[in-house]
Amino acid sequence: MAKFKKKTKTEENIPTSALPDIIFMLLFFFMVTTVLREQELLVEQKLPQATQLQKLEKKSLISYLYVGKPKNTSLYGTEPIIQANDVPITTNDILLWVNQEKDNLSEAERDQITISLKADRDVKMGPIADIQFELREADARKVLYASVGKTK
Repeated sequence: MAKFKKKTKTEENIPTSALPDIIFMLLFFFMVTTVLREQELLVEQKLPQATQLQKLEKKSLISYLYVGKPKNTSLYGTEPIIQANDVPITTNDILLWVNQEKDNLSEAERDQITISLKADRDVKMGPIADIQFELREADARKVLYASVGKTK
């Protein structure tokens, strides 16, 4: 009978010399591709919970309006304000703002602009109705109301 010898020279170590290179490549990738928040919120935001949710396909067509009680009450008072692009605006300025946002889009996408209204849950319906009226006047027909998770 022939005798078979068991090979005992197998290495069980995993080569880890390339691991730091991979980690630095991932770190640089995320540093280059990450977009930090561009706007500073001037209003308090406690978004309401939704009963129905719908995911949007093209987020580049969305412009954001924030409505809520101002964080700096000494500067803006205690009444809810509207914030668009880091600047508090009034309801009369919404028409001009929508037209500026439409100008930033291409000719074919101007009719598809969507306004995301991020309103604090404690804001009364009066300012929201005024904003809706001004958006209608500006021909911004697609309005979505931002919220947090779905209620069960």
